[in-house]
Amino acid sequence: MKPQTIVTLDLEGVLVPEIWIAFAEKTGIPELRRTTRDEPDYDVLMKGRLDILNAHGLKLPDIQQVIGTLSPLDGARAFLDELRELTQVVILSDTFAEFAQPLMRQLAWPAIFCHQLEVAADGAIVNYKLRQANQKQKAVSAFKGLNYRVIAAGDSFNDTTMLAEADVGFFFHAPESIQSQFPQFQAFDEYGTLLSAIRAAL
Repeated sequence: MKPQTIVTLDLEGVLVPEIWIAFAEKTGIPELRRTTRDEPDYDVLMKGRLDILNAHGLKLPDIQQVIGTLSPLDGARAFLDELRELTQVVILSDTFAEFAQPLMRQLAWPAIFCHQLEVAADGAIVNYKLRQANQKQKAVSAFKGLNYRVIAAGDSFNDTTMLAEADVGFFFHAPESIQSQFPQFQAFDEYGTLLSAIRAAL
């Protein structure tokens, strides 16, 4: 029996804007523009972000206020709607549950696996709790263990293990600097061409 297929997608940069970049622009703190496209080590990235937030007295409600102004990337909702008519879709993201809800509402509530923040009573972000280290790759491995055939798409360093673990992996909106380091993954910049590639791989 042919395995069922499931598609796993990254969130930021693929379906929605980069939250930390939007927050950096709002606050005028350029150091917060660093993302997983720039820093492969997620712990280094997040610890640096928390240090910056603490130094500037910025709290979770400040970030959530900016997230509330964001919308999915142009064409993302239509792409996701059409993709979900073809197969099961799960978003695997290194964002946090405390960030994701307004954006998930605008995308018609797709399933998302992400992390959680540890937040003090005054709204200060004191730490972060990973659901699991390298959760994207491990989630794909678990889906394969359930006899799913997995097609994955992402844009950053932290997506490459997910793409490698999947039966088929694609870059989407990935910068040239990352594409050049992982030439084994076909790269797309338009939802239509990505959807066609996924459809062909189903």
